[in-house]
Amino acid sequence: MKALVVGAAGQLGRALVETAPAGADVVALSREDLDIADAAAVNAAVGASGADIVFNAAAYTAVDKAESEPDAARAINADAVGYLADAARNAGARLVHVSTDFVFPGDAGRPYTPESPTAPLGMYGETKLAGEGLAGNGSLIVRTAWVYAREGANFVNTMLRLMAERDELAVVADQIGTPTLASDLAGALWTLAEAGETGTLHYTNSGVASWYDFAVAIQEEALAAGRLTRQVPVRPIRTQDFPTPARRPSYSVLDCSRTYGKLGAPARHWRSALRSIFKDTD
Repeated sequence: MKALVVGAAGQLGRALVETAPAGADVVALSREDLDIADAAAVNAAVGASGADIVFNAAAYTAVDKAESEPDAARAINADAVGYLADAARNAGARLVHVSTDFVFPGDAGRPYTPESPTAPLGMYGETKLAGEGLAGNGSLIVRTAWVYAREGANFVNTMLRLMAERDELAVVADQIGTPTLASDLAGALWTLAEAGETGTLHYTNSGVASWYDFAVAIQEEALAAGRLTRQVPVRPIRTQDFPTPARRPSYSVLDCSRTYGKLGAPARHWRSALRSIFKDTD
C-alpha cells in the first residue's frame, strides 16, 4: 500500500506516519509542503504521490476563532476536502477523511450513531459537516472527538502547563465526551483503510468523561509519573461560568460499536490511553 498523509505535521498526521504498518510506503506532506486550499496544487500532489490511500489529517481546529474567521475555516474544513476527494478519484485513490463530534448538537443524551441527525452549534462543526458532504461516495469518513497526543497543542499539554504555573484551576464539568489518543485513532484509521472501508464511521477511545474528569485524571497520572511535583485544586464549573465565542455540544459521546466490530475489539479505555503517554511508548 502507498499512502499520502496530508497535514503530516499535526498531532494526528504525525501519529499516522509513526503507526504506518510494515511495508506501507508513506508520503507525508505538511502545510508548508502543500496548500490544500489550492485545488490545482492538491491535484498535482495526489497524482505525483502515486498513493492508493489519501489520509486527510489537516483541519482548521480553532473552534472559537472559526466564529470570526468563517471563510478560513470553510476553506480548510470544507472546500479543501472536496479538492482532495476529486484528486483522489482522478488518481484512482481512496480518501480517508477525519471529522468531528461537533457535527452534533449535543442534546441527545445517548451516544450518537453515524446515522444520528446532525445539527452543528457553531462554524467549526458547520464547516466540518460541509466537508463530509464534499468527501463524496467512495470515501471513508471517521468522526472522532477530543484528540490529544504526547506532543503538540492540546488539552493535556495545556493542563500540564497550567498545573505547573497556577495554584488552582477551574474546568468545565458539564460537557461530556471521550478523550481520544491520536496514536490509537491513527492505528484504527490504518486498519479501516487497509480493509477498504467506506462510508461514515465513529472512533474514539472507550468510556466517557467531562473536561473536569479529564483534567483531574491528567493531574493524577502526571503526579504518578513524576511529570508534576505538586497537586493543585481543580474546581468544576459550568459552561455558563466560562463563556466562549463558540457554543459547544454538552454531550457528544460517539457510538463506536460498529467500528469496534470492524476492528475486532473495542478501543482501550481513555484512562488507559492517557496513562500510556506518560510512559516511554504509547
